[in-house]
Amino acid sequence: MGFNSFNRRFFAGLGLAGFMLAAAGCQSSDSGFLGFGKKDTSPPPPQDPKVLASQLRAYCPKVTVKDGGAFFNNSAKDVQKPKSRKKTDVAQDTPPADEATPQDDSNRIIYQASITDMTRDCDSSGGSLKMKIAVAGRIVPGPRFSPGTVTLPIRISVVHGSDVLYSQLHPYQVQATDPATATQFVFTDDNIVVPLPSAQDYLGVVGFDEGGSKATAEKGKKSSKHREKVAATN
Repeated sequence: MGFNSFNRRFFAGLGLAGFMLAAAGCQSSDSGFLGFGKKDTSPPPPQDPKVLASQLRAYCPKVTVKDGGAFFNNSAKDVQKPKSRKKTDVAQDTPPADEATPQDDSNRIIYQASITDMTRDCDSSGGSLKMKIAVAGRIVPGPRFSPGTVTLPIRISVVHGSDVLYSQLHPYQVQATDPATATQFVFTDDNIVVPLPSAQDYLGVVGFDEGGSKATAEKGKKSSKHREKVAATN
């Protein structure tokens, strides 16, 4: 009788110890039980940084507005004769009050153009990257505005770091007829062709190029004078 009671207590204790060991093993699954089945906590290997050819074929560079190129003002140039300075002003070397005060040029604005949005489309077939870049904006009439044709100097470029892959100045003409309402415009350059990129690091740049517009105008004036001189000698 005592032997049976001892056996029951022994096997009950053995079962309880086995249950505790099993529970300890479940709670220690991260570090393993007695060193076996230890979880791998080493970091995964780095991914291959190379860009797949399929990703490059589907790649279309982002487009941004160049610094200072979002607006273009056209103002009337009033020719004013320089005012003669008095001897007292020359002696004191101080400018007259009207010259020291900055002038307000807002009443001389003919119109102000601004870029409000841009988008692009790409095609990588044929061994080169062909792009279409579209620019949307509006023309706001100023105090000196008169209905007619407005010429906007829009430059479209594609760059790769400091390398300019494509750059074209477009004198885009817009008909603006209402002096009380802004005129919307959309310009698209669909002749952009650049080499296929080896990485996704091209950038499209749009903006007004007032300097390029002035250079083009000066070049046109010189060509016109040259033609007139040739015609006079003949």
